[in-house]
Amino acid sequence: MSKNVRALAAKCSFAVIDKGRSLSDELPALQAQIESTKDKGLLQELCYGVLRYLPELEFHVRRFVDKPLKGKQRVGHFLLLVGLYQIKYTRIPDHAAVAETVAATAALKCRHLKGMINAVLRSYQRQPDDNTALPDAVRYNHPSWLIQKLKDGYPQQWQDIIAANMQRPDMWIRINKQKTSVDAYLKLLELAQIDISYRDSDSDALCLAHPVDVTKLPHFADGWVSVQDGAAQMAATLLAAQANDRVLDCCAAPGGKTCHILELAPSAHVTAIDIEATRLHRVEENLARLDLTARVICADAAKPTAWHDGELYDKILLDAPCSGTGVIRKNPDIKWLRRASDIDTLVELQQQILAAMWSILKPGGTLLYATCSILPEENSKQIQRFVDNNQDAIWLDISRSTDTTLADDWQILPGEQSMDGFYYAKLQKSANV
Repeated sequence: MSKNVRALAAKCSFAVIDKGRSLSDELPALQAQIESTKDKGLLQELCYGVLRYLPELEFHVRRFVDKPLKGKQRVGHFLLLVGLYQIKYTRIPDHAAVAETVAATAALKCRHLKGMINAVLRSYQRQPDDNTALPDAVRYNHPSWLIQKLKDGYPQQWQDIIAANMQRPDMWIRINKQKTSVDAYLKLLELAQIDISYRDSDSDALCLAHPVDVTKLPHFADGWVSVQDGAAQMAATLLAAQANDRVLDCCAAPGGKTCHILELAPSAHVTAIDIEATRLHRVEENLARLDLTARVICADAAKPTAWHDGELYDKILLDAPCSGTGVIRKNPDIKWLRRASDIDTLVELQQQILAAMWSILKPGGTLLYATCSILPEENSKQIQRFVDNNQDAIWLDISRSTDTTLADDWQILPGEQSMDGFYYAKLQKSANV
């Protein structure tokens, strides 16, 4: 019996918002219950849509429902959100959106809500908007604490950042230069009628004009190409590992950057560590598909005495645990799972790991600090504090700006050159201190 896509979307949204589960964990498990590729895509669209526009959809439910649904009826509330999202933001005809959403009550075993859900959706059709002055959280579909942080960090750009967060992400690919050249692969893409919109001159990252199923990418299964955002592809380029370098990729899962380092420097001796053993399986899978070799260890980066063999590293990539505020367009659940109080905790953890990694870096070696955050306290302020407190830390210039008065680091904002939000700072350990 086929699964009801609207019912699955309601279950997924309920699990993320009320149970605190990750969308990246919940959605694939539910998609696995569906055979149709088209329905898998619709489920993704509905789940991402509800999480992108959550405050706005909640606002409209409150307009037409006197008492919020609670307890066992709570999943019916998320079915209402799924219905409203279809009517307002998809091309599904309104009558079909209402009928299919009402029908999903049977799959959710809440037939008694059928009349209420039908009435709310039809009321919204008749009165899609009112003249109420909306609070910022509803107007911008972001939590208030995050809006304030963006205003503080980017007084001139915060609205552009929020607008970028609401967009669908572009699809970037990375060509494995151990298998083929970028120019040769571009010809394969042309034969496959897959267009690119941009090629980064530094990293050779390719942005596709339109997302495609990875199985459509020529020689994907053979390891010729990987999917990785353009901003994330800058890590291996900036790290610039050389032949026989001893390299540590810290917080490596799922392994995209580990593999990229080896694609550019196949004779480098790379160790990849991550604290989550289950996520390291992805590192192993990616290495195997790309026919690359690295030492993979489940380890706590903040406590190197428990796993480090005593030999210092030439280069360290520290992809630090962070708020993920640069990748909201790709992971809209971050807006609702992350709390303002998390930021101070993350900043402290980043400090601990940064100090630990510095202790196992060779004099003369380099450390590339990276996050997918756009909050200054996790990025520029974090690095400035570290440099101020460590006389042997030299902050190298990796900025793409020609303005020498600007900082030496590189903060990429969401949507900038179609990339995710990312931060990079490169430090060299002085050999003379």
